[in-house]
Amino acid sequence: MKIADILEAKGSEVATIDGNATVADAVTSLARHAIGALVVSSDGRHIDGIVSERDIVRQLDREQRGLLDRAVRDIMSTPVHTCSPEDDVAAIMATMTNERVRHLPVTHEGALVGIVSIGDVVKHTIEQLELDRKLLEEYITAR
Repeated sequence: MKIADILEAKGSEVATIDGNATVADAVTSLARHAIGALVVSSDGRHIDGIVSERDIVRQLDREQRGLLDRAVRDIMSTPVHTCSPEDDVAAIMATMTNERVRHLPVTHEGALVGIVSIGDVVKHTIEQLELDRKLLEEYITAR
């Protein structure tokens, strides 16, 4: 299974935010899109960073006042781990686990082409395992 298979099923839309936007803008965008992370990008193609709910909560623990007015670039995570459409899903699961990241932007020739979350990867893996189980069951019971 390849990351391209996941993107084909879920789509390649990526919610981005400019690094100059405020943390309040990021919170609004996260809530509006019902997602856990935004790719920080000034042009929607190149990745400057990533800002997640975790980044915001951890910074809120450190700095309770004024956080919402700060720029996203001040709290975004860098460097950003990425993957390509041709990467193997199992390898990406290992990367996400080892690097303790829940979102990986997908790039092709340096340009942002999608994003996968740990939820996307797990969902796709479960669907593939269910299909394999069904095919094996049909094979075993075929006469």
